[in-house]
Amino acid sequence: MSSFLPLNDSNVVELRQQFPALMALRNEQSPVYFDGPGGTQLPEQVIGAYAQYLQQGNSNLGGQFSVSRDTVDLVNICREKGATLFGAESKDEIVFGANMTSMVFHFSRAISQTWQAGDEIILSDIDHGSNRSSWAMAAKDRGVKVHYLPIIGDTCELDLSKLDELLNEKTRLVAVTAASNLSGTMVDIEAVVQRAKANGSMAFIDAVHLLPHQIVNVKELGADFVAGSAYKFFGPHLGVMYGRKEHLESLVPYKVEPAPTYAPNCWETGTLNFEALSAFSQAIDYLASLGEGKTLRAQLESAYDNIHQYECSLTEYFLSKLQALSGVTLYGMQEVENRTATFALRFDDFSPAEVSAHLGEQEIYTWSGHLYADRLTDALKITDKGGILRIGMMHYNTKAEIDRLFEALDTLLK
Repeated sequence: MSSFLPLNDSNVVELRQQFPALMALRNEQSPVYFDGPGGTQLPEQVIGAYAQYLQQGNSNLGGQFSVSRDTVDLVNICREKGATLFGAESKDEIVFGANMTSMVFHFSRAISQTWQAGDEIILSDIDHGSNRSSWAMAAKDRGVKVHYLPIIGDTCELDLSKLDELLNEKTRLVAVTAASNLSGTMVDIEAVVQRAKANGSMAFIDAVHLLPHQIVNVKELGADFVAGSAYKFFGPHLGVMYGRKEHLESLVPYKVEPAPTYAPNCWETGTLNFEALSAFSQAIDYLASLGEGKTLRAQLESAYDNIHQYECSLTEYFLSKLQALSGVTLYGMQEVENRTATFALRFDDFSPAEVSAHLGEQEIYTWSGHLYADRLTDALKITDKGGILRIGMMHYNTKAEIDRLFEALDTLLK
């Protein structure tokens, strides 16, 4: 049984010892990383994997010597672990890239070649720009109409009743996020995918903000593509995507002519970042160490259950503290359910940037603005008012850090 099962206030203090950045003093203070949605901190085993790969020798794929064969083995191991994380049928359904945004732009260009002028696609007002701008630009190039699913009020929930109204025989794609990177509001992606597929449309899910908090199962979900970003779940700056095998084999990638023609390699333009892949492998192992089970998938499922229950306790504690604070508005779900531990706030007397700067002076790290979810802040009518202050928690955060946050807020607001 994992020594961190279940996660609780006591053993999370011990778990944090694995994260050098959490232990390093900044201006003689312990830093509070509430910026997880923008990128998580890394455990020592992930950091060390970068150097370990380079120290043992690095080489491109396909050479007739041992170091190259070792790199081939590494890529295959990472595909297997990626397939396990996503719940995919095969490692050949896992594609790696520089980052999620670059990968979506890459795939949008290829997928849009199957569209005709007059076709339609459906995006959403809740999505990060990477799962919106890429498709909208491709649609403009192809003469395709773009619809956007709106939100329902300040909870930032998607109005899925509009999905039924928008879907028709011309709809080629539905692309939505699994969870908002700005408000933490989760989307019923099962319902979205089911309706899209019943309509004969392709379903593309951005799981970047979901994967640090909850596991996915693409076999059960039924989506055509699910995208993630390893640096959001304690890994390296590396994009990782599940793609249904039939699409990876039938779509035509934009690539250099001599590059492999077979999937998934044909989708990976240029040389892969092998040292980052080494770190990705260790990030999966780190996650698995938080659970138990006889297989890697079972360990990951257990670990995510563990993470979820602990983050729910942080959310409940944060929301209870927030209720006692006046002059603050919370955007997103007002309860523990159907959200991640990511909170979007506005203040009556201070701009989000002013609050973020005040917290930053005390080594409490947050973000402010639209955070690339500008259609969401537009819908909330707050973009020109500075957007929101985002406080994003991970399983390495503590209630003591939440106390420190509210002490700092009290100092400013009073």
